[in-house]
Amino acid sequence: MPIISVFFGITVRLFYCDHNPPHVHVEYQGNKVTMDFRGNILKGDLRSRTATKLIRDWIDLRQPELLENWQLALQGKEVKGIDPLN
Repeated sequence: MPIISVFFGITVRLFYCDHNPPHVHVEYQGNKVTMDFRGNILKGDLRSRTATKLIRDWIDLRQPELLENWQLALQGKEVKGIDPLN
């Protein structure tokens, strides 16, 4: 599963040919969560309010790139890296 962004110890991945709804897989300090592109938690818990807020902020800022990568992944094409939060 390709890593599309890393920031503040948070790793964001996107599966190829994954199921709907569009979502990312996030890991922070060994905790994992699956979040949709609106920032809703679908599965898991990061166990950090700060990390959860940061990933939600990132999702809000990177919506177009996430949707583009989702379409690429559905087609089995290489996904692009997405800039982290600064």
